[in-house]
Amino acid sequence: MEASDFKSRQVIAVNTAVPAARPARPRSVTARRITDYAGVSAPHLEVVRNYANPLLFGPPVCDELVALVEHMFTEEEAALVQHIRLPSGKTAAAVAAAAHCAADEVRSILDPLARDKGLLLTFGEGEKKRYSLLPLVPGTFEVVLLRPRLDTLTDWHRRFAELFSELYETGFLADYTEYPLPAVRVLPVAESIEGHPMAVPSDHLEQVLDRYQVFGVALCQCRMTEQMLGRGCDRPLETCVAFGGLAEMLIRDGRMRQIERRDVLALKAEAESTGLATWVSEVALGRVAGGASCSCCGCCCHALRTISEFNAPGLIAPARFVPVVDDGKCTYCGKCAQTCPMGAIVVDRRARSYQYLPERCVGCGLCAVACDREHAIAMVPKPGHHEQPRGLIPRLFQLVPNYLRNAWSVWRKYGT
Repeated sequence: MEASDFKSRQVIAVNTAVPAARPARPRSVTARRITDYAGVSAPHLEVVRNYANPLLFGPPVCDELVALVEHMFTEEEAALVQHIRLPSGKTAAAVAAAAHCAADEVRSILDPLARDKGLLLTFGEGEKKRYSLLPLVPGTFEVVLLRPRLDTLTDWHRRFAELFSELYETGFLADYTEYPLPAVRVLPVAESIEGHPMAVPSDHLEQVLDRYQVFGVALCQCRMTEQMLGRGCDRPLETCVAFGGLAEMLIRDGRMRQIERRDVLALKAEAESTGLATWVSEVALGRVAGGASCSCCGCCCHALRTISEFNAPGLIAPARFVPVVDDGKCTYCGKCAQTCPMGAIVVDRRARSYQYLPERCVGCGLCAVACDREHAIAMVPKPGHHEQPRGLIPRLFQLVPNYLRNAWSVWRKYGT
């Protein structure tokens, strides 16, 4: 796909006449059977089967998944990884017993996969260390490409990004949005709710960050991927932030560089000025609390593209604030529609009409900021909004039912 064609993938296309809605992209994933791949090694196919698990948000067995797995692991690596499952994982001794080899040999192969490539998750130390697979997304994609500098990318990373993108383009992730899974929430631009009496501390990034002492930053994996593929949007790359316990771990592993709270706010302000929407996700587990925030666009971000391209909301929490237009002030200039990263606004300049599509709105407030002369758009609280819980157990109670419904729906659809 040429860079000039990139914007045409979005559900909303903006031109000089009428910002108008386009039909959602069709999902092109073609499910196959493991037996269709006679030329692929048995260990690779077993790893493919593991990643295709709907409980891992997996795609069905397909050409794109097979190609990605063959790139991710050599046959020697796949011969060990095929024995690893989520959620508990396995120790090196357990993998060695299943693979009929020595535990030291297993460690010499699995440790670089976790440490250098980011393809495995580890927890514990010494002989009790366990190795576990991550879902392809969210999980493997982010960890593999999470890095503070572009010069750490190798040809292996670039090929990984290309093959993952081909898998994502099939639209398989949209299959997991039938029942909402609001894992992250978008914060309204501070300017759009400044002084609003109904705004609570969790609506303001500054007050969210007040709970933490350690902050790290890395490059946005989604925009970095699109840039490597020659179709990026040229917005800032250094926008992926972690805080608290998660930041400490990623800084220690060299996947982020440590910064101060004021640096986080400066990076986010710059990102918003270029039309990026800021999301945040927090989890508190006992004494360990942390979270992450990236600044995203509807043309690169995988989560937002399920809305902007595939018209499949569900991965983003419902907006707390939504835009309301004052018809008496609106001049139908279309700046709000051009700015909206999700294509939630359609303006017909000739007919002087304005249409708001609430199912695509994430409540970022960028439209209100764009309406800088007429001030015709105000962000107002959405009735019936419920705040996301921070505690792990409440979050699980909130997400698990729909997580299982989606997994069951995908399993019935593809039989994987």
